[in-house]
Amino acid sequence: MTHAQTITDVLIAGAGPVGLTAAAELRRRNVACRLVDRLPARLPYAKAVGIQPRTLELWDRMGLAPTVLEAAAPMRGQLIHVNGSEVARIDLVLPPEVPYGFAALPQYETERILEEYVAGLGTAIERGTELLSFTQDANGVTALLTTASGAAEEVRARFLIGCDGAHSVVRKGLGLAFEGGAFAEEYMLADVEADWDLPYGYGVRSTHTADDGATDDLLVCIPLPGTGRYRMSMLVPPALSTRPADGTPAGEVPARRDQVVHGLEGGRTPQLSDIQAVVDRLAPVPAALSRMRWSSVFRISHRIVDRYGDGRVFVAGDAAHIHPPTGAQGMNTGIQDACNLAWKLALVIHGKAGPALLTSYDAERRPVGEEVVGRTVRHATQGMGSDADDMRTVMLREAQLLVGYRDGPLSGTPYGPADAPQPGDRAPDCEGLTTPVAVYPLRLLDVLRGHTGHVLLRYAEKSTGPADATADGAFTVGGLHTVTLVSAEAPADTPGYRDGAGEFARLYRPEGPTGFVIRPDGQLGARFPLSGTAEAVSDYLAALSAGR
Repeated sequence: MTHAQTITDVLIAGAGPVGLTAAAELRRRNVACRLVDRLPARLPYAKAVGIQPRTLELWDRMGLAPTVLEAAAPMRGQLIHVNGSEVARIDLVLPPEVPYGFAALPQYETERILEEYVAGLGTAIERGTELLSFTQDANGVTALLTTASGAAEEVRARFLIGCDGAHSVVRKGLGLAFEGGAFAEEYMLADVEADWDLPYGYGVRSTHTADDGATDDLLVCIPLPGTGRYRMSMLVPPALSTRPADGTPAGEVPARRDQVVHGLEGGRTPQLSDIQAVVDRLAPVPAALSRMRWSSVFRISHRIVDRYGDGRVFVAGDAAHIHPPTGAQGMNTGIQDACNLAWKLALVIHGKAGPALLTSYDAERRPVGEEVVGRTVRHATQGMGSDADDMRTVMLREAQLLVGYRDGPLSGTPYGPADAPQPGDRAPDCEGLTTPVAVYPLRLLDVLRGHTGHVLLRYAEKSTGPADATADGAFTVGGLHTVTLVSAEAPADTPGYRDGAGEFARLYRPEGPTGFVIRPDGQLGARFPLSGTAEAVSDYLAALSAGR
C-alpha cells in the first residue's frame, strides 16, 4: 500500500558526504529538502579520507571548518620508495595565502560532522529509505520510496538530486550513459595501527617493480587521526581474489548486474596477517601492525556520465563520475558538485533566477569531472611524474584550487590583467584586512563567512562614495550584499576594510577602482571597473535570471 503523496522542494537520494553537502547548502538557503538513504546506519569505514584545501574553504563559508579541523589529521607529504629505496619525498606545500592545508579524516567522521550540521538546520537523514523509481514532468518529479518499515511512499518534489553512488538508481532512471572501464587489479583496504617511527603526517607509497618495469607489489599508507593509525591499501594476493574461478582471462573484468565494478566487494575479508605480510615486504622500516578496525577487498573503475542531469533531475558525486582514488579527488569533487548545484537550485526555487540557470551545472561541472577522471587514471597508471607541470601547479591542482569556469556560460567579460583572477576563477583568499574596531587582522574568508548569496566586493584606493557608511553591508547594488575594501594608503577615516598588508592588491591585481562579484560557491562571477558597477551587476544578474 502506498502512503499519500508528500511534497518537498528537493529530494536527495544518498546521504554520503555529497548528499549531505547538498542538503546543507540547500537548507542554509531556506530550501525544503528530504534526504533519504537506503542504509540503516552510517558505515564505519575509512573509505574516502583525503580533505582538500578547496573543500575546507567551502566548509569555512558554511562555518563548518573549525569542527572539521578539530577532528582531522594533517597531510604533510608522502615518502616514495621503489624496490626498498627512497626515491622521493614530496612535501605538500601551498602558497602562503592559501588558508588551509591538506587533511585526512575517515569518511564516517566527515559524514558525522555534516549530518550534525544538517540536523542543526532542521533536516534529518531518513535512514532505511530507498528510492525505487521516479518520473518527471514539466512541474516536478514524482518518486516512489520504500521506508524502513517496508511501507511505500510517493513523494512529489520540484527537483531530485542523485547522490546515490556508483550504482545510482537516479542515473539509471535517467538513462544516462556511463562510459569507461575498470582496472583488472583488485586491492585490499585496511584501517590499522603501525608502530613504526615515520615522520608525522606523511603518507607512504612503496612499490616493487619487476625486471620489465611493471609494478608487481604495492603499499600505500595514508595517516589518519590517532597515534600510528593509517588506512593502508595494497594488491590482493591470489588467495583473496574475488574474481570468479570461471576462466575469466587476466585483464578482463567480470560483469555484474549493472556492469559497474567499483568500490568495496563482498567475499573473503583480509585478515591482519594478510596486511602484515605486505608491510613486511614493502614498508620503509619494520613495523608491527595492530588494532585493525576493518578491512575489505575493493575494485576500481573509471567512468563519467554523458550529462549531469536531465530536466528536473541531476546526479552528483560517484553517481556522475568514478575513478581511481589517486590524490583523494573523488569525494572532494563530489562535494564541489553539490555546492555548485545547490545555490543555483535555491535561486530558481525562490524565483530569483530562471530554470535555464540549471543548465550551467552540467556546463561547469562535467568538464571538471572529465579532467579529474583522466588525470587520476593517468596518475594511477603512470604516476604523478607523468604531468609536465611544475610542482607548484601540481600541488594547486591536487588541492583543487585551480578549478575554474572561465569558459562557462555564467562567466562575464574579463577585465584587467589576463593572468589575474577573472570571472569563473576561484576567488583567492587573502590575509591582512583591518578595520578601526577589530584589533586583529582578518582574512577575506572571515568577511565572506556565513553569506549564502552573491557578494559585491568593491576595491578602491580611497572612499568609493558617500554611501560607504561601513565596510560591510552598508548598502546593496542589485540586491547583492556589498563589501568595501580600500588600499593601505587610504586616509585613516576612509570607510572599508583596509588592505593593510597589500595582499588583496597583490593577489587580485586591480587596475584602479575595481568591482568583483563573488558567487555563493566562492568563484568569481564578474570583474569590472568600479565606475561601471551598476551596469556590470545588472548584466550578471540578467544572465542568472534568463528564462525566469
